[in-house]
Amino acid sequence: MSAPISVIGVDPGRSKAGYALLDGSGAVVTAGIEPIDRLPARLAEVAAGRSIAAIALGSGTNARPVKAALEALGLPIHFVDEYETSRGARSLYFADHPPRGWRRILPIGLQMPRRPIDDYAAVLIARRFLARGAEARSLR
Repeated sequence: MSAPISVIGVDPGRSKAGYALLDGSGAVVTAGIEPIDRLPARLAEVAAGRSIAAIALGSGTNARPVKAALEALGLPIHFVDEYETSRGARSLYFADHPPRGWRRILPIGLQMPRRPIDDYAAVLIARRFLARGAEARSLR
């Protein structure tokens, strides 16, 4: 039996980036947000001792410089379209952190997460990459 496939999703921004390590089924193993200058070191820690198939890098803001910084990790890097990941990240955040108290009556669309959600966007980027791989395998 082969080692489980893991993917690291990265949502790059100007000053910080969200990251998420997902197993082959799309389940989140670990996730977080790091300043851009510390991202390569943090991803090296996350990848240590694991079988990582690839880094799925969001193709939006600051993607090319982040790709250049991550190439030192020696993992394949694939650009993934970030379309609508911010909206999807909000939905994931509120699924994990449902509003409490009086906020329960306020529509989710009118609420803002209480913290940055770049890590949730990275989860979606990694899941898109995994889905794309599943589609490619089913076409064979």
